[in-house]
Amino acid sequence: MIQSKWDQRIRRADELAAEHPFASEVLRFYSYVARFQKDLYAGLAGMDADLHLLVPKYPAFLEAIAAAAPEPLAQVARDVRKLDPAQWLDALNSFWSAAPQFEPEPGRAVELLSYIFLQPYAEYQADHSEPRPPRETFGTCPFCSARPIAGVLRPEGDGAKRSLICALCATEWNIGRIVCPACGEETVEKLAVYTAEQFPHVRVEACDTCRYYIKTVDLSKNGRAVPVVDELSAIPLDLWAQQHGYVKLHANLLGV
Repeated sequence: MIQSKWDQRIRRADELAAEHPFASEVLRFYSYVARFQKDLYAGLAGMDADLHLLVPKYPAFLEAIAAAAPEPLAQVARDVRKLDPAQWLDALNSFWSAAPQFEPEPGRAVELLSYIFLQPYAEYQADHSEPRPPRETFGTCPFCSARPIAGVLRPEGDGAKRSLICALCATEWNIGRIVCPACGEETVEKLAVYTAEQFPHVRVEACDTCRYYIKTVDLSKNGRAVPVVDELSAIPLDLWAQQHGYVKLHANLLGV
């Protein structure tokens, strides 16, 4: 039986939670969130694109987050749950109008809730839209203009082809093997790569020109990996990058 991409993400998160105790809380929460997102995505079939049609699903989402999220996100979900539906719709519309520019970080918990809730909505739109002409985008998605959450290396011929995955709509697009997705730097000596024995198929790709980094998942080394999940689990690589003065191109849904 062919698994849906949501099932693949959920299963991989559960596997990695058992393998990496230091990331188990993060991965279990992601697995919980992905189950809700899977149901929301499935419910969008045949639905009008207007956000107000999603508002009736928001209370159950907030209750789910309040029950499973780490504090203080759980408390913020409880507080938002007390607002009226018109305020929920205002918050969702406000977030959606600037969604590609959103960056998960401390102090933006209300927007983070909107981000988690609307990510499958964005992904559904991307999956059910006409393909757009290819264009040079470096670090922004050709569909929605958000930044990438992870890079991917896929086997191709004697080597591997590199692509990026959008943090918002999950669109995947190709990019050159040796180029910074943030600033376009192509000088090999300025493009640092860091790997750790614990994660042989995940690596940090950092730029000494703009100081941004992204984690890339090499599927030629581990074909069972699911990039958005394996990226989430490799927390020690983020710690190394940040200790060396690099800034992540786009934080994941937990702000890492």
